[in-house]
Amino acid sequence: MPPSIPEYFALFGLEPRFAIDQDLLSRAYRDVLAQVHPDRHAAAGPAERRAAMQLASHANEAYQVLKSECSRAAYLCRRQGAVFDGPGAPALPRAFLEQQMQWRETLEEARAARDAPAVAALARTVAAARAQCIARLGALLDERGDIPAAAAEVRALMFLEKITAEMDQFDADRADAMATGA
Repeated sequence: MPPSIPEYFALFGLEPRFAIDQDLLSRAYRDVLAQVHPDRHAAAGPAERRAAMQLASHANEAYQVLKSECSRAAYLCRRQGAVFDGPGAPALPRAFLEQQMQWRETLEEARAARDAPAVAALARTVAAARAQCIARLGALLDERGDIPAAAAEVRALMFLEKITAEMDQFDADRADAMATGA
């Protein structure tokens, strides 16, 4: 593992895998936080309180990374030296890039027309593509250990997460407009 990458799985007593039990992760996170809670260290010296605060911060960061499929996959790839930006970043297949452009155009047209059913249909399509991407990541990381291929899947998942967030924002903006009568 590259030296600049902190160890998150060990903090929670988990095996470094893509497929993790979210309930187990949540329990381990709560257990770590209970150990470093300020009330447990109220009588301690400043150095011990600071160390507990740092561990709590580290636990929060680790939990945020591991609970998200996209960030967990990227973290696992980075532990093996993968990069996602700049030189050495994995290339995405041309077909995926073309699909991205088509989805982006569909979303922009639906936004301009305020066409909620079109956005909903696109959201279902993207959700299906995301589920397939997650399944491929599980196989690539946990079964095959193919980090270069997994890194390319992570890049694809990053796009899928971004367009999903944009569709969610469309829904939120639409709900706000309906609530205010705009």
